[in-house]
Amino acid sequence: MPEPPTPVPEVRTHCPYCALQCGTVLRGDADVGVKVSPADFPVNRGRLCQKGWSAADVLHTADRLTRPLVRGTDGRLAPASWDTALDTVARGLRTLRERHGPDALAVLGGGGLTNEKAYLLGKFARLALGTGQIDYNGRFCMSAAAAAGNAAFGLDRGLPFPVTDLREADTVLLAGANVAETMPPLMQHLDRARLVVVDPRRTPTAERAALHLQPVPGTDLALALGLLHIAVAEDLVDRDYVRTRTHGFDAVARRTDDWWPERVEEITGVPARAQRRAVRMLAEARGAYVLTGRGAEQHSNGTDTVAAFIDLALALGLPGRRGSGYGCLTGQGNGQGGREHGQKADQLPGYRSLTDPAARAHVARVWGVAPDTLPGPGRSAYELLDALGRDGGPRALLVFGSNPAVSAPHAAHVTERLAALDLLVVADFVPSETARMADVVLPVTQWAEEEGTLTSLEGRVLRRRALLPPPPEVRSDLRVLHDLAVRLGEPADRYPTAPREVFDELRAASRGGRADYSGITYDRLDAGETLHWPCPDTPGDPHPGTPRLFLDRFAHPDGRARFADVDHRGPAEETGPAFPLYATTGRVLAHYQSGAQTRRVGELTDAVPEPFVEVHPDTAARCGLADRALARVVSARGGMTARVRTDATMRLDTVFVPFHFPGDGRANLFTHPALDPRCGMPEFKVCAVRLAPLSGVTP
Repeated sequence: MPEPPTPVPEVRTHCPYCALQCGTVLRGDADVGVKVSPADFPVNRGRLCQKGWSAADVLHTADRLTRPLVRGTDGRLAPASWDTALDTVARGLRTLRERHGPDALAVLGGGGLTNEKAYLLGKFARLALGTGQIDYNGRFCMSAAAAAGNAAFGLDRGLPFPVTDLREADTVLLAGANVAETMPPLMQHLDRARLVVVDPRRTPTAERAALHLQPVPGTDLALALGLLHIAVAEDLVDRDYVRTRTHGFDAVARRTDDWWPERVEEITGVPARAQRRAVRMLAEARGAYVLTGRGAEQHSNGTDTVAAFIDLALALGLPGRRGSGYGCLTGQGNGQGGREHGQKADQLPGYRSLTDPAARAHVARVWGVAPDTLPGPGRSAYELLDALGRDGGPRALLVFGSNPAVSAPHAAHVTERLAALDLLVVADFVPSETARMADVVLPVTQWAEEEGTLTSLEGRVLRRRALLPPPPEVRSDLRVLHDLAVRLGEPADRYPTAPREVFDELRAASRGGRADYSGITYDRLDAGETLHWPCPDTPGDPHPGTPRLFLDRFAHPDGRARFADVDHRGPAEETGPAFPLYATTGRVLAHYQSGAQTRRVGELTDAVPEPFVEVHPDTAARCGLADRALARVVSARGGMTARVRTDATMRLDTVFVPFHFPGDGRANLFTHPALDPRCGMPEFKVCAVRLAPLSGVTP
């Protein structure tokens, strides 16, 4: 086994939170504490958000997991040795596999895991467990944009250009992206641009926009179709680009005949004049970008919605041109790399399809197994969670880097499914809400205690570097997977524990794939090279990487992008007398994802200490509520308790709730589990609710 990292006085690394992956410098040690300061890195240019500045506080949180825990016959979790914990897990997995088959075992990974962890987790699931039941929480984040991007361009990379390119834009359309709160350092790259912001809320990003389009929740697709109609009707389409670089425009143009501005205004609430202004701002700009975020993507029609915004960008001739383009603002720290290397249900390393015989043969060869031993695609994340403990569904679940008890839609139901398992194993560094339900909890390293790589939203591969050794009884996720695999009868050398060794194997497995990392090495990264994938191995003449995709051709065999002929359909659930308001959810500046980390930082909890519901004052009054009162937000699936915040910029028909809080403050107690049929994305961003005072409300 590799030795734990030796303490060093200073390292350059990256923030542990979002996919912007701001450069940071860590100083200090376990005795005197760790100080974070911003590095002069291109994406953050010496700046950090509140979460980045306070990231070191999580390293020494009072409830840090430092020993394995095993649930005893009394029903309580109690400290145990590593041998006891791992033997308990291995014995349970073997028993369930013998009784119910390999698909009785399942794995849920995370978009914050390093590339090395994501890669080895996928290999472990498919070989050591023999199961196809593996997916990750990035399914809740990026799957709609990934599906639309692959269909349009033949390749999915969040931003197919460096973040710094945005600095030269004249106009940027942000569809469902509140970057002033979710990625504050990114705003400095948008200072020069005129912003068009599509969001039902008057967010801090919308406040800085030249034009704010405020649609009814769940109508983003209709709005995108209407914007494309205007581009066609007003002859703002780049006809030469469309003719030489795309396919399918004519069918899409005919589709938009039905989406004239006044009809779109009736459906979305966005004035026709504002629609026209938005398109003209994009079309008249020397450099323009269309960027989508979770607000456009987290719908049961999320793939089609993103496809429609891509159609708009293609019609205007933006993708694949210097100074213009389309991109998706990836959310999680390794949301990009996490889906490229095998922890997604339908993918193998290198962004290869699990159903492609050539892809299976290549990866099987690297792994030293026969291709037919690799299981086929399993369930997407919510489908996997919904099947737990049912007949024919998984009986055991291993969770790495995820907290589905808080982050999954229809959370009360998901919690019931987790409780129905015969074996729940959670690897984490804090006792998350999911970990507290587990039969076995395995304490693993944090970001400042481990080496590895991550891939930012712009496809740049970055080095994570360790400042501190972990506590004595804490192991790396790679070591945990190795130790479990050996106990399950796998060869020890099949599961390396040194990140560099795992990355070298990942390089081989990705060679020739859409996400080709084969030319990227630790040595090149440590020497300071800037390397964006694809970066194939070219002996004797190292490939420089590909910071800007599609400048000459798109990734389809004929080099052309594809328009998508999509049409609007409403959300899975409309408002009515019982549930008259739309609810939407999202992030706030002080917190991140399920809040398992940020809720342990005093500065951040002081900023936003509890769940809240943002609502127009008139709507609150009609519901019998005043500002700062406690209220229940209730849907057909359940409800949560939140503090009322009145805001006169809110739509009268809409409430907003952040999703960072546990227990009775979980926004996902009311969200809808309807799934996008093409990618498995749940409909987090819109459902029907009612709002009422806390007392006397039926949950």
